[in-house]
Amino acid sequence: MKPNLLISGCLSGQPVRYDGAARLLEHASLARWQAEGRVIAFCPETAAGMPIPRPAAEIACGGDGIAVLDGRDHVYEITGRDVSAQFVEGAHKALEMARRHNCALALLMDGSPSCGSSFIYDGQFSGTRHAGQGVTTALLQRHGITVYAPAQFSLLEAAMD
Repeated sequence: MKPNLLISGCLSGQPVRYDGAARLLEHASLARWQAEGRVIAFCPETAAGMPIPRPAAEIACGGDGIAVLDGRDHVYEITGRDVSAQFVEGAHKALEMARRHNCALALLMDGSPSCGSSFIYDGQFSGTRHAGQGVTTALLQRHGITVYAPAQFSLLEAAMD
């Protein structure tokens, strides 16, 4: 049986990013998987009730999603508001959705404090990146779901087909 794929809502064309935009990823393989009913689009931030648009958010002090899940770090909006609880809630809702639809794999938007898998931003709102995972990626991986970034699409294709 071929695996199902959880995909960031913004990559599927939904305007759910913090700035109200989408980051549509167009690829023949992705279109085929969608036609086969194997793709589940989901935005953890909006699932947790965060508005569109919303202030930019980053994980503080160069931390990562693992530290947020373990209560050792926090996610802050550029306004200074702590939104860690919403990011953790969204991550749990993503895990629930992945389990409900038997998604063994995920394709998530890199850089996001929720969905980043190879890099996230440093918490200073300076545009500086560092290696790390967002909160949703960390939780999905903790539960055995393999997460890919768009730059890893060829690896995802091999796992999906």
